[in-house]
Amino acid sequence: MGSHFAEKNPEDTLNLMEDLSVQYVNLEELANQQSHETQGFTSRSLVVRRGAPFRVTLDLKGRPFNPQTDTLIFKALLGRLRVSFPVTFSKEVSLSGWGACFSQEGLNPLAPSVFLSTPASAAVGQYSLQLHVLTQICQKAYMVGRLILLCNPWCREDAVYIPFEDQRNEYVKNESGLLFMGPPSNLVSRPWSFDQYEPGILEICMMILQLSPQHSRNHKQDYLSRGDPVYISRVVSAMINCEDDRGVLKGNWSGDFSQGVPPSKWTRSEDILRLWAKSGFSPVKYGQCWVYAAVMCTVMRVLGIPTRVVTNFNSAHDTNGNLVIEEFYSETGMKLPQTTESIWNFHVWVECWMTRPDLGSGLDGWQVLDPTPQERSGGVFCCGPAPIRAIRDRQVDLPYDVPFVVAEVNADVHMVVVRQGQVISRSIDTERVGSLVCTKAVGLPRPCNITANYKATKAPSSGTRSRGSSVSPRGTLSRGSTQGLSVSLALLKMPVSGESISFAVTITNMEAIPKVLKEHVNAQAKTYDHSPSDTFWESHSLIQIAPLEVKVLRHHIGASQYEGLVGEDLVNLAVVLKDQASSQTFLASEEINVPSAELSIQVSDEDSIVPHKEYQAVVAFINPFSVPVSGILTVCAAGLIEGKAHSRIHLLQPGGSVERTVSFTPRMVGVKMLQASLTLENHPAVVRGFHMVPVKAP
Repeated sequence: MGSHFAEKNPEDTLNLMEDLSVQYVNLEELANQQSHETQGFTSRSLVVRRGAPFRVTLDLKGRPFNPQTDTLIFKALLGRLRVSFPVTFSKEVSLSGWGACFSQEGLNPLAPSVFLSTPASAAVGQYSLQLHVLTQICQKAYMVGRLILLCNPWCREDAVYIPFEDQRNEYVKNESGLLFMGPPSNLVSRPWSFDQYEPGILEICMMILQLSPQHSRNHKQDYLSRGDPVYISRVVSAMINCEDDRGVLKGNWSGDFSQGVPPSKWTRSEDILRLWAKSGFSPVKYGQCWVYAAVMCTVMRVLGIPTRVVTNFNSAHDTNGNLVIEEFYSETGMKLPQTTESIWNFHVWVECWMTRPDLGSGLDGWQVLDPTPQERSGGVFCCGPAPIRAIRDRQVDLPYDVPFVVAEVNADVHMVVVRQGQVISRSIDTERVGSLVCTKAVGLPRPCNITANYKATKAPSSGTRSRGSSVSPRGTLSRGSTQGLSVSLALLKMPVSGESISFAVTITNMEAIPKVLKEHVNAQAKTYDHSPSDTFWESHSLIQIAPLEVKVLRHHIGASQYEGLVGEDLVNLAVVLKDQASSQTFLASEEINVPSAELSIQVSDEDSIVPHKEYQAVVAFINPFSVPVSGILTVCAAGLIEGKAHSRIHLLQPGGSVERTVSFTPRMVGVKMLQASLTLENHPAVVRGFHMVPVKAP
């Protein structure tokens, strides 16, 4: 952007005599966007944050400005709302209202500089900025330009102020992140590019507000409400899904994605937002929870509201509000179809940082918002903002949707073994739901355990620490016991693609009598949000155990038996023991994932990368599968690569390797994520990799 030439409005001209007039207005884009932390945005509008002054310079012609006889008045218009404010000689700009004052550096009568200020509670949106010039003989009006006003987490008076610079960098400015999936015992990191600085994304995010039902019903009230991040966040939460409006994403959990893109194939928000805008704002097919959350994170960061993506592992969907979820197993260890209530292996939402004056003191800070359409809130498919502190303290009488989120992290699991419709065993697990809640660590590509923020009464899982720690897997996966016998299920090592899944069943006889047991071990494939499918591996054996003996039984599921499941699927492992004498049954179960193979990325000159120079990255892949594979390699990086780089990988034999070199040119300083994905044509796995690229000032 260069200088903005002012356009005279002939209808407002009262006198066309030669007099003081404005030739153009320089919006000082580079200096303003640097001081407002908006320098990454590329827009035809000036992008600034509320609650902070910005500078414009007027180029006058005809005659110099005379402070004794001339008056300058700015007018900001948001739809039909408008506010006028004269330019004064005040020594300080006001942050409590709209205002303008001449620079104190000395008034240049032919090129005066003016500081404009906006209130820290001003409505977010795209404004038109006008300048009215009043002299003794005429009045003239000029269209100065467009002004996009965002929330300001750098301003103490703003409701979204967050006090630490590293958090502002992470939760507002960071263009990339990690989404965490899988079971908590061996979670998977998935790279995501938020793309908030990519050209056109800012304007698309503004259209999300303009197309909302709230705006359609009452333009004026919507604009008046946009100063409140609570209001903005609810609007965006509803608009990310398309259930009630012209929202961005259409959800699909059926497994049939033939009419769109499978959720697992998305890797960046830009692709989704551009497709939505290009289609005339028709919903993009398809999304699931992590896609909804990642796109909402982009929109909220664009609007200036600090946001992070959060994963709740073993997330309960409690439809009747009793904080109990029932799971049913057959006596041979097969997990049976669930009821309307369910536990997702993981569920992803966002947290946004804001004050909550509507709820009183003590509930400021992080708020849960969930754009995935699960239940209606106020008649609309949205969720939040629900204060984290209210969730932890179970203040279920508060808006918005606190009881629903409390159930997602705190419900008990009743595990029921049935035979011919009759219950033969029941056990209760109070630890599984919400066993781990995590987000990306500030400034580091690893998970941060924030479970203690949600669950005051339960300590974090063994091997984990509280806020700021990395996350370690549990050793023991699941345990079932009664007074006389206990059984536990544990992985012998973390699963690796191409190798056997090895686990141990440990049986402890706690009585001084021998026992004969029937062991049934079962493995089923499942997606994170559904009941398992049919059994793909099982083992049955008769076991004799001596008094007070501890017996360890090792089991191995060969790579060829599960290879078709690698990728998005998980494995539900269950063991059922039946005491042949007493007919008592004992159940232990857990769900695991087998991480897919990864792409390796190496970057040249990594310690000396600066903007506007070209560098190379080498992406490498070794085929770990038992069959030849081929596919398309896609490399993208917000701030490093324009668009995407595609390359075909031809038939690669088992154990074979391939490399591809990709060039990139950084646009700006900061740590950028270069990510690659290999979509295979004859295998269900999607192979991914990422590398953080530090771009330094020259």
